[in-house]
Amino acid sequence: MARRKKGRKVHGWLVIDKPAGITSTSMVNKARWAFGAQKAGHAGTLDPAATGVLAIAFGEATKTIPYITEALKAYRFTITWGAATNTDDAEGEVINTSSLRPQKEEIEAALQAFTGDIQQVPPKFSAVKVDGERAYALARDGEDVELKSRPLFVESLNLVDQPDQDHATLEMVCGKGGYVRSIARDLGETLGCLGHVRELKRVWSGPFDLTDATDVKLLETGPNNEELDQYLLPMEAGLNDLPEQKIKLEGAAKLRNGNPGPVAYSNLEFGEECWVSCDGVPVAVGTYRAGHVAPTKVFVFND
Repeated sequence: MARRKKGRKVHGWLVIDKPAGITSTSMVNKARWAFGAQKAGHAGTLDPAATGVLAIAFGEATKTIPYITEALKAYRFTITWGAATNTDDAEGEVINTSSLRPQKEEIEAALQAFTGDIQQVPPKFSAVKVDGERAYALARDGEDVELKSRPLFVESLNLVDQPDQDHATLEMVCGKGGYVRSIARDLGETLGCLGHVRELKRVWSGPFDLTDATDVKLLETGPNNEELDQYLLPMEAGLNDLPEQKIKLEGAAKLRNGNPGPVAYSNLEFGEECWVSCDGVPVAVGTYRAGHVAPTKVFVFND
């Protein structure tokens, strides 16, 4: 007999405005404890010092996490000019300084090289794995970590404020795997003045933004607080970028058994990805194939 999972069957999304000083994993553990949920995960790590949108998935919604991690995300951050740190943010040790300070026109001109499809080297203090070890663990041990560059798509990068000569605030919209700390580091090097992130906030992630966020203090009302369920967004909120197809009960049964199910008339192209619902309940994610959907992910709410 299979061992019964501990916790409640909670399904849906919780958006938190993560405070500084706590890891994303710790935030997920806290939310899972507060809800008394069987299963939880998050869609995109924020550094401990960073704040902003952290989307936490419960139960069957965890199957939709990839659609959020692959989506575009927006960040607002402030750079301090004149100093490079070993972590590329204000948490680290200063390793080099400069007396130069960039003018507004110089910053705006330099930003052009950081948009579109670019190559980016992650910070040495990051969760990137090197020979099976986390880069930050190696860096803390004093090893000189050499990380390879990675592709990143930056949709936009704009200067939004320059409160004084030592600081600049920017907003960036980028794809999966972007490190804001690397942008600050590389921009400072390009301008010849050096730089690191002073403050960082994720303002939206895929379909979720700060207006969806729940006060993190509410999690203190746990554990196993079913009243918190009112703050959950439906699990299909993580599928907003996919078209919806509706199916009847007979077809839903086929999908849940891992077989293609017939859907109503559709203008989808062959092979296009979609999600399927029956009587308003998500059934599966799959690919459209001439009147049928072949499932790739099946949602089960009664196990």
